[in-house]
Amino acid sequence: MSLYRLENNSIVEAGLWLSEKGYFGSNRGSGGNISVRLSDSAMAVTPTSVPYQELTCDDICVVGLDNSMIEVKAGRKPSIETPMHSVIYRQRPDVNAVVHTHQIYGSVFAIMNMPIPALFDEVSLAIGPVVDVIPYAFSGSAELAANTGALLSNNANAYIIQNHGIVALGRDLDRAILHAELLEKIAHIYCLALSTGKTITTLPASTVDFAAGLRNSAVQKAAK
Repeated sequence: MSLYRLENNSIVEAGLWLSEKGYFGSNRGSGGNISVRLSDSAMAVTPTSVPYQELTCDDICVVGLDNSMIEVKAGRKPSIETPMHSVIYRQRPDVNAVVHTHQIYGSVFAIMNMPIPALFDEVSLAIGPVVDVIPYAFSGSAELAANTGALLSNNANAYIIQNHGIVALGRDLDRAILHAELLEKIAHIYCLALSTGKTITTLPASTVDFAAGLRNSAVQKAAK
């Protein structure tokens, strides 16, 4: 039995919820992945190619932040996106959970290679003033992990991955899922607004700067 059964169970429950809500792009597939930081040197992460309806606590893999295998059930392998998760934990000590999804409206902007600007102050406070796009690289590649790491210094909690999906971060798993939800909300609204052809108003620069200051302070406090 894993030493991290509580954390593993939270990942299983989160995966099932996200799958049922359509965040992985299909209800019966195994796309997307979830992880939770266990320590300064390890994380628990979903296995590759296991449908979320079949996932159990014993299937969750424990992996070092150097991508070494620590606790992996026979016949299972950690998600191919493990390097992307590990670079996030190494560079962002304020982050304790990561959710990578293939949600519909977030993916619309992924294939348009288009960031989402600051539209609502509560969203800017939660996930950042702009949802930036991580440049494309093949799924699971070292290049994708490097591309992700290159953007993390903006302290955002959500990013679009070009021609792929999105990744959401949080101080805990509930917060990471919330950030994925908020990204989907603004992506949906922005997509509808763009379709009208009318002028779209973004937040005033003073509001963006104020929200950024509050967020950066929170990140620094969480990282201590």
